[in-house]
Amino acid sequence: MRALRILLIGLAVLAGLLVAADRLAEGRAESELADRVRFSQGWAGETEVDIRGFPFLTQVVDHRLERVDAHLKGVDTKSGGHPVRVTELDASFHDVRLRGDYEGGTATRADGTAFLSYADLTAASQEGVTVSYGGAPGKVKVTATIGVFGRTLSRSVVSTVTLVGGNVVRVRAEHVPGEGFPGLEELIRRKTDFDRTVDALPKGLSLASVTTDGAGVRAVLKGTDVELGAR
Repeated sequence: MRALRILLIGLAVLAGLLVAADRLAEGRAESELADRVRFSQGWAGETEVDIRGFPFLTQVVDHRLERVDAHLKGVDTKSGGHPVRVTELDASFHDVRLRGDYEGGTATRADGTAFLSYADLTAASQEGVTVSYGGAPGKVKVTATIGVFGRTLSRSVVSTVTLVGGNVVRVRAEHVPGEGFPGLEELIRRKTDFDRTVDALPKGLSLASVTTDGAGVRAVLKGTDVELGAR
C-alpha cells in the first residue's frame, strides 16, 4: 500500500509538472503570436492573444491550434490618405495551421467584431466635420462647417451607414437642405458624404455587416482561409 501511495503521489506530481509546463509553453506562444500579429497596412497599439484548447503541447506537435483569440486596440491604417483608426477589434481564428516558430498561420475560418468610436470616426473625416449617433441603428449625425460667400455655416444631416465591397464603410446623407443657395447642397455633401476603407484586416477576413449605436459603428467580421501574422 505504501508503494502504491508513493506511485500515486509521484503520478500526481508528474501530472502537475506537465500541466505547468503546458501552461508555460502556452504563455510563451501567446506572447510570440501577439508580437507577430500584423494586420496588412495596419498596426495595433495593444494586442492580446489567447490560445484555446488543452493540452497545448500536443497542438504544437501537430502544428495546429484549435482556436486563437485576438483582441486589438487602436488599429491604425489609412484610407485614401486619410488616417483611420479601428478603436477595437476582436477576432477568433479557428483551426490554425502554424508556420514555423509561431511566425503565423492560416485559419480555416475566422469571425469577430470591429468597433469604431465616433471620436475615431470624426478623426477620420474631413476637417470641420464631427460624427455622432443618428438616433437609430445604421444612422449617424454628421455636422459640417463650410464657408459660403464669406460666411461660415454649420449644418447637420442624418446619414445612413452602409457596407460596400466587404471593407468599405460608406456614409451618405439622406437629405441635405439647400436653402435656396445654388451649389450649397453639393458643398455640404463634399464634407458629409464619405467612404472609409477598413484595410487593416488579415487576408481572407472581411466585414459581413455594419450598424451603429450610441457608442459608435460596429461591424461583424467573417472569413475563410484567413492569414494570421505576416509571412
